[in-house]
Amino acid sequence: MHCEYTDRYGYVDGMRRSPATALLAVLLVVCWSSGFVGATLSTQVVPFDTALAWRTIVSAGVLAVIALLRGERVSLADARRQLPLGLLVQVVYLGGVFAAAEAGVPTGTVALIAALQPLLVAGLAGRVTGTSPTPRQLAGLLLGAAGVGLVVAGDLGTGAAPAAAFLLPVLAVAGLAAGTLLEGRWRPTTPLVSSLALQSGVAAVVFAAVAAGRGHLAPPPTAHFWWAVAWLVGLAALGGYGSYLLTVRRSGPTFASALLYLTPPTTALWAWAMFGQVPGPLAAPGAVVCAAGIGLFAGRRRRAVVRSRPAVPSPRAAVPSH
Repeated sequence: MHCEYTDRYGYVDGMRRSPATALLAVLLVVCWSSGFVGATLSTQVVPFDTALAWRTIVSAGVLAVIALLRGERVSLADARRQLPLGLLVQVVYLGGVFAAAEAGVPTGTVALIAALQPLLVAGLAGRVTGTSPTPRQLAGLLLGAAGVGLVVAGDLGTGAAPAAAFLLPVLAVAGLAAGTLLEGRWRPTTPLVSSLALQSGVAAVVFAAVAAGRGHLAPPPTAHFWWAVAWLVGLAALGGYGSYLLTVRRSGPTFASALLYLTPPTTALWAWAMFGQVPGPLAAPGAVVCAAGIGLFAGRRRRAVVRSRPAVPSPRAAVPSH
């Protein structure tokens, strides 16, 4: 008898307990957090739309070459599904976060609003993917949200942003949540590299059009800018989005979203190492609370779906009677 914790879409409950999955989770948290650092690096010298245009243009080109070298093939039906995913997960999410930062919304406020994404995914997952969280998992999500609140509490403030600008991170969270749920429901068979290439291509077209319309498409001839683009492409785009998409496919959308609770404290460490920004006094306890929430969420359910294996005939049963 073989017991496995699954939902009706075939996802293993919580996470697959293996070194590979644990390593993938670490990679997701580290690389996703690096995107905030890359945003700071790039917007020090260019507007947000310039940074996003060249991030996605370079990402789409690199990924397309890798996909061709790997001989990956994509059907027209699969390609059509990648278009709305790219619009939601890359265009809406990245555009909302970067535009909010440019409008003056405090970084802590953006992070706190972004922390609603796992709860939004968990609340809608039952209707969309059939992966409703258990009470224990929901408690873990709430605990993780409390930890995020502690980490970013020192950054909260009124700021100079207009009231309408605070809708931008809300829009970003809605886009990421919707794209995550669609990925979980559709479970596309498109190879990972091709998926990222198509999604980045969609984002490149949109962001390049926006930057060109605002007269911001031309890149500055500075090493700082291209260093920032390399950071955004290598760590944030390929590493962050690649590990996020792979985690959604392996462990389901709710667990992948829950890992994002660990990104604010990790971002604080990035900011300290890169820019000398000392984390606030609540960063360390907030990180501990975030980790506790993820641990609570990832615990196994007591109930399992039992899959019976075919019985193997005994040698005696195989002997014909005389």
